Amino acid sequence: MLGPGEIFTLFFITLGPLKVLSPFAQQTHGLAPAVVRGIAIRVFVLSLFAVAMGGLLGRALALNWDVSMPALLISTGVIFFLVALQVVLEQYEPPKEAIASSLPSDPTAAALKVTFPTVVTPYGIAALIALLAATNQSTSQAMIWGILFGVMVLNLLAMLAAHAVMHGVLLLGMRLLGAVLGVLQVALAVQIVLLALRKLDVLPGAVASSI
Repeated sequence: MLGPGEIFTLFFITLGPLKVLSPFAQQTHGLAPAVVRGIAIRVFVLSLFAVAMGGLLGRALALNWDVSMPALLISTGVIFFLVALQVVLEQYEPPKEAIASSLPSDPTAAALKVTFPTVVTPYGIAALIALLAATNQSTSQAMIWGILFGVMVLNLLAMLAAHAVMHGVLLLGMRLLGAVLGVLQVALAVQIVLLALRKLDVLPGAVASSI
């Protein structure tokens, strides 16, 4: 249904590093570099495990409950749309003072607090479930898992470099890219719903043929 580049973009928007950088930098502010590295590695491992289990369990439940692909696509599209719309509209709201919540002293507990829901998002799990349910080919599923692993590696690198990049021109560039991706996520959400309507023969094929 989607090519490698589109799958990467989907995972990058929903599970990628842009939404991780600022919260991780704020929550680990003032901690020793060794502690930050330990938390980042634990978040990486926990995220991989949680996303894999969520995707596999969700796919199995969708098959057992006989949830149709159009229903999965519409549900995923609605979730994407609501989250992306919130991100876009935040740009027009008065700036809010950032309040960094402290992390537990235990590294594993701290990693859990960062992992859910900052790294492992509900809409990211929804994207993985929809992709896995859309294909039964082992080659295609291997590609999905490989791209997902690559995005998680990017998350790890982003967390390790969070304190270095969250200032100056780099910070401005990250915010600009995040705004652009937020708009694209709104468009992607609409496109997913159009694809579902096409599969239901509500719309002609040409309307959603680009996805």
